[in-house]
Amino acid sequence: MADIKNQKADDGNKESKRQRRAGMYSEQQREKTLMVVTPIVSVLLALIVGAIIIACLGKSPIEGYGAMISGALGDAGKLGKTLERACPLIFTSLAAVFAYKCGVFNLGGEGQFIMGACATATVILGLGLDGFPALLLGLLAGIIVGGIWALLPGIMKITRGLNEMITTIMLNYVALYFMEYIFKNVFSDQGLPKTLAMPKASHLMDVGTAHAGVIIAIALGVILWYVIFRTSFGFKIRAVGMSPTASKVNGFPVRFLMLAAFVISGAIAGLGGAAELLGKTPFRLADGFGSGFGFDGVAIALIAQLNPIASIVVALLFGILSTGGTMMQSVIGVPTAIVDIIRGLIIIFAVAGMAMVKLPKVKAFIASLSNKNKKAEVTA
Repeated sequence: MADIKNQKADDGNKESKRQRRAGMYSEQQREKTLMVVTPIVSVLLALIVGAIIIACLGKSPIEGYGAMISGALGDAGKLGKTLERACPLIFTSLAAVFAYKCGVFNLGGEGQFIMGACATATVILGLGLDGFPALLLGLLAGIIVGGIWALLPGIMKITRGLNEMITTIMLNYVALYFMEYIFKNVFSDQGLPKTLAMPKASHLMDVGTAHAGVIIAIALGVILWYVIFRTSFGFKIRAVGMSPTASKVNGFPVRFLMLAAFVISGAIAGLGGAAELLGKTPFRLADGFGSGFGFDGVAIALIAQLNPIASIVVALLFGILSTGGTMMQSVIGVPTAIVDIIRGLIIIFAVAGMAMVKLPKVKAFIASLSNKNKKAEVTA
């Protein structure tokens, strides 16, 4: 009798463990589904609100969105322009993704992007380089200086405990004024507020109607996805991002990993600045170079749920909005500010949606709906 009771108890424990595992698996599946659905719903809601605004202006939303798509993807030339608009956003969003995965908040993507471009211009123009050596050394200089510029707030964080969000933002302004010194004084084109153009032989080659920087950005996104989710180094980065204390207890070099995340993040942004300078007309530094790319990259990374592949997709969407907005303005006569409103709404809805689905009450409501659906399926 005792053996039978023990067997029943063991069977009960196994069944309860199986149910707990099934419950955890279903919860993980729901979270993954919500991670995909939330950004999509955010985009749709933003487009709906944008359509309402366009309609209130007395214009046709369908015609406007049709003009936008046509202006961004209508032919090979327009597609190339859209890809080039998205290219710097891919770099800065990937930079934000990698840093955030390690739990450090790099808001200095724009400064690192600018410093990478300044380093490229300095190496090429300062050394008088041309041809493939200029291209190779220019890109390498952008990577190195971008990484160093991100290393500075990393050192301040782990040694003095300074908030990296504040230090990276401050360094953005330092980079901006340094670039101004470069294009107004050091390498000014006959006294004009712009540098000399990069030598033609040092430009990134064209791939179709876009420059090769687009291919580099997309390939880098795929590589980062593999590193983050399929390597032991990526696992350590994610572990530190989830819990630095637990990672330290398990013997992970937390400070080193944080510094590595800063350096790699800055190097990605610096490479983006170099690619923008050597790949896109007018191939020179001037006022407004890199403006807004850093914070747009942060927004894209958040909308993409810190997934490198998804960041590429969202950056392409922003590229479509940016390129197609001009066509929409010319076709239906609405201001391009409509596109800025839509882009801002996508960010607001995505961030708000991500915060909302993590609330306990919302989680419980979604779980109850899932359970009702399962019961209905069993009954049927």
